[in-house]
Amino acid sequence: MATILVVDDEPSMRDLLRTVLARKGHEVVIAHDGQKALQLFRQDRPDVTILDLKLPDIDGINVLRQIHAVNPNHPVIILTGRWTETDEQQARELGVVEFIEKGFSLHVLGKALLRALNYPVTGH
Repeated sequence: MATILVVDDEPSMRDLLRTVLARKGHEVVIAHDGQKALQLFRQDRPDVTILDLKLPDIDGINVLRQIHAVNPNHPVIILTGRWTETDEQQARELGVVEFIEKGFSLHVLGKALLRALNYPVTGH
């Protein structure tokens, strides 16, 4: 299956995503902040990144920019509980696959992940 980088500062969300994704057969790599996310992105070359916008060190939009500076076609799903319309607009302009509000159903996450895994390599 896929290698998925999960970036979230909330331990309960990281644990939930790790459990759900691992049960589906995915390898899950976890980061609690933006710096660790960028390190793991370069090191592990995940197939998909699930990214929170509100992180303790670097905001998710800047993490997204840096990920796409390395690989402009890398599929990213934003999963966040706190955001502004500007955040969502910037994320969509930067080419996120999906923008999901926390409190999501596993069905919504599954559909977004399937879309990300089938994301065209040629662009957004």
